Order: sequence, then structure tokens, then C-alpha cells
Amino acid sequence: MIEKVEGLHWRRSRQCASGACVEVARIGEGVLLRDSKNRHVTPLAFSHAEWEAFVAGVKAGDFGFE
Repeated sequence: MIEKVEGLHWRRSRQCASGACVEVARIGEGVLLRDSKNRHVTPLAFSHAEWEAFVAGVKAGDFGFE
């Protein structure tokens, strides 16, 4: 379980105009992912390798995004 961590630098896409987006933050040996509308919900946690594989898949079009 992830406990609340203060002082993280949360980032979101520049394409997020509404403020209702996902945000990511680096923490230790991993990456956290949260919904900017529901910051009180425990974020999802990924290792750096898992996150890099996800980003590579997005860039390669593996998820049907254009």
C-alpha cells in the first residue's frame, strides 16, 4: 500500500486543458499515477521498467491511440 507522500512533483500533459487528467510523479524506484480529480484516492504504483514499457507502447501505437 502507498502511504501519502508530501512534496512530490506531480506532472500532467500539456494537452490537459480541463485539469481533469492523470498525473504522474517519480518516487524512489518507481512512478505513481493518479487521477487529478480524485487526489485523495491512493495512486497506482509502477516500477520504472513497467512505466518505460507503457510509455514505449503508447508511442508505438500499441493501445490504438493516434
